[in-house]
Amino acid sequence: MANVEQLQHRKGPSLAVQGAMLLVVTAAAIGMGWMSGGYLKGVGAPSSVPAAENEGKTAEPAATHEPGTGSTLVALAPITTNIASPAETWLRMEVSVVYDAPQPPAMSEDIHQDLLAFVRTLKMHQIEGASGYQHLKADLDERASIRSQGHAKQVLIRTFLLE
Repeated sequence: MANVEQLQHRKGPSLAVQGAMLLVVTAAAIGMGWMSGGYLKGVGAPSSVPAAENEGKTAEPAATHEPGTGSTLVALAPITTNIASPAETWLRMEVSVVYDAPQPPAMSEDIHQDLLAFVRTLKMHQIEGASGYQHLKADLDERASIRSQGHAKQVLIRTFLLE
């Protein structure tokens, strides 16, 4: 019986302490939300790329220059080809290249042709799933950087469609 009486007399924290702790935790959550919102608001929004008026034209890629960063965004012509295996699977990909400074259009054409040649060697099992997509993006970034002697900083995949 002594054990039962000891258990019944045991009390938890008072209502005042529980209320104070609830207010502290709520204030901390609001503060963290406000701080993370301010941080995310300070991060630059992605820049928009003007859409090409005639999709069939591949004469000159669209380019935008971001004045604050010194980087240039160039939209390449769409890549439409079949992949290596299975041969009846077609791929359409629209990409843009971010350069560290304005580059001649010939460099963008060289990168476009190199990416086209690379995509034609892909097999379906290499690009399946999220990790396959990440590996593809890393390969595209590396090929563009090599082709441009390090001037291409990133390849942005705008559209990726397999049929």
